Amino acid sequence: MSTSKRRVFNREFKVLVAERVMGGESAAALSRELHISPGRVSTWCDLYRRRGPEGLRRAGRPRKEDADLRMAEAKDAATARQRIRELERKVGQQQVELDFFQQALRHIEEARRRSEAPGVKASTP
Repeated sequence: MSTSKRRVFNREFKVLVAERVMGGESAAALSRELHISPGRVSTWCDLYRRRGPEGLRRAGRPRKEDADLRMAEAKDAATARQRIRELERKVGQQQVELDFFQQALRHIEEARRRSEAPGVKASTP
């Protein structure tokens, strides 16, 4: 049975790793050198790109700002989904109208062809 402790890295270490990767070093080589999983290095780099050094904090309970940000993103996503539904409904209505007018135009063209056919009497005044 392994009794290894979970490794905890401070912000400065995470920033250093992220900056080295962004500076052009190979993430895989760096993870081997530091004995850190490549996934963890990738996560740190992603957080650093999105939020800067403040995004790289120690493990623990999420900050209130993070929860507020997730709530705002969820609200924006819900608003976007509602807008998409409205636009899809509008496109559907426009398609029905377009089909109606195309059918009406076909009827008019057919009526015009029949009245212009040879042997058809002209309309009376």
